Amino acid sequence: MLKLSTINENSPLKQIDGDNLKKRNLFLSIKRDDLLHHSINGNKWRKLKYNLSAMQAQKKNELLTFGGAFSNHIHACAAAGKLLNFKTRGIIRGPELDLNNPTLQFSQHCGMQLHAVTRLEYKERNNTDYITQLQKQFPNAYILPEGGTNKAALQGGKELAQTLPVADYIICPTGSGGTLAGLIEGSNKTTKVLGIAVLKQAEYLINEIKILSQAAREQNNWQLLTEFHGGGYGKFTPELWQFCQAMQVRYQLPLEPIYSGKMMYALWQLIEQDFFPAGSRIIAIHTGGLQGLKGLRYRKLI
Repeated sequence: MLKLSTINENSPLKQIDGDNLKKRNLFLSIKRDDLLHHSINGNKWRKLKYNLSAMQAQKKNELLTFGGAFSNHIHACAAAGKLLNFKTRGIIRGPELDLNNPTLQFSQHCGMQLHAVTRLEYKERNNTDYITQLQKQFPNAYILPEGGTNKAALQGGKELAQTLPVADYIICPTGSGGTLAGLIEGSNKTTKVLGIAVLKQAEYLINEIKILSQAAREQNNWQLLTEFHGGGYGKFTPELWQFCQAMQVRYQLPLEPIYSGKMMYALWQLIEQDFFPAGSRIIAIHTGGLQGLKGLRYRKLI
């Protein structure tokens, strides 16, 4: 039996009180899901949790998933395999593995079998025939999509939303749409759920979210904001990185500029634009991913 209760999910809610908030009578809290666990945290754990239950129910003994060379998802899956004692395999967008890369080095250290594939093959990762072929090759594997987003993943996001205090707005970074869909599923209909897209041309995610979530199809209390991508996935401006560092100094809030930092920077801009009515209670979800800072340093991007 996998001991999923190994992860303590009672992450703290941190109050933030800046002049920009006081001036507009806004109340902001950060759900510090980055503190769930030192290696498996944020939305990566939330999305993994019910997938691991499904893996167990299907009597599979290994997890196979996909990711880029610096993927937070790959890192978290490898760590979960080591912690909970199951095999892991990562199909890595290659074509070669750089084992000095801190994410891959950590994953291999956790026992993950890494399979580098060409970018052309990696594009097939959502193709049914390709998945069928992988399932034949690894019959004991539970196959999890890139980023961990599927129907089972929504349960973790829904559960997170149901543990939050009453809020007018919940905001999260959005990459594959799974966290946003789960939060929509679990939130009160009077709460507006906002996703900050971290990639360019992310409008297609609106349909993906509706496919995942019945609540997203039926309700209009959510929105995906697509203009704060900072140049595209994995890209960021010097101003964004300076903002992340300033938030660490002023509020002791560690951020990386790919997910949660991008969301917080967008939130600060929305506040300046008077997007939120006076008196609004806002909860921002810190989805973890701080391990990505090592990769950014390794590539000399920060």
